[in-house]
Amino acid sequence: MRRFAAAFLLLASCRSGPVPPPASPSGDIEATSLLGQPLSRPVLPDDTRRRYEEALAEARQRSSADPGDADALIWFGRRTAYLGRFRDAIAIYTRGIQAHPRDARFYRHRGHRYITIRDFDRAIADLERAASLTAGRPDEVEPDGIPNARNIPTSTLQSNIWYHLGLAHYLKGDFARALTAYRSCMEVSKNPDMLVATSHWLYMTLRRLGRQAEAAQVLEPIRADLDVIENAAYHRLLLMYQGELPVDSLLSASASAALDDVTTAYGVGNWYLYTGSRARAEQIFERIVATGNWAAFGAIAAEAELARR
Repeated sequence: MRRFAAAFLLLASCRSGPVPPPASPSGDIEATSLLGQPLSRPVLPDDTRRRYEEALAEARQRSSADPGDADALIWFGRRTAYLGRFRDAIAIYTRGIQAHPRDARFYRHRGHRYITIRDFDRAIADLERAASLTAGRPDEVEPDGIPNARNIPTSTLQSNIWYHLGLAHYLKGDFARALTAYRSCMEVSKNPDMLVATSHWLYMTLRRLGRQAEAAQVLEPIRADLDVIENAAYHRLLLMYQGELPVDSLLSASASAALDDVTTAYGVGNWYLYTGSRARAEQIFERIVATGNWAAFGAIAAEAELARR
């Protein structure tokens, strides 16, 4: 299968063994932006924070009761990250890797949070390791920590590994390697939500590589009536790329810090960038960064574009 061939190519340069996390900044500073600004732990609404703290307390208790339970440790890390404690979550996943070095889930989740704190090289190392550990194995549904409206998980372990690996390469501006990862991700994107999420990043990657004809082929399976549960922002962007939705209709709803708004705004800004309107693109990227929703992938990508400027 093409996915396993891609895995071989991507893993040829993989470093062996876990990569230790970097030193943590002081206080509530979780990361430094790609523009050199300190990034403080996100402030959540009171009700949300209380719910997340209760869920974290339960996850911590479960993990403490059975330190050898890999599932419990993963949830401890995930619940920690939901509160914006990304470096603490990385430390938890590192403990998991030390105890369960062949459990790809720890590398997958740690790689995700390395992306959040802008440590792309460590993210790539972890996600390549996760890909090697799952190569040739059946995929598995990944349970949601924050369920969608239908309480139906839409992603899998392998789709998340390839998706985040493609993203880490994309954020570094290595679009060729991002393309390889996203093509592998498409192999395991089996439902409308993962189809639109993967297609969006694959389309943008191909456009950045100047491969317009291949990018157009990515749009062929996209229809307005796809039963998308949670990735509506990606779906709308793909319809915009097809010409089914006007650009301004998407951007007018993307001025807040909500995740969908940041996602949509980056897609629109990127469209302006590769269609030759760099000044307009950079205005949008600057607006995204100003929202303060710095953990969103669209915000990280906007930073990367401005940093490359």
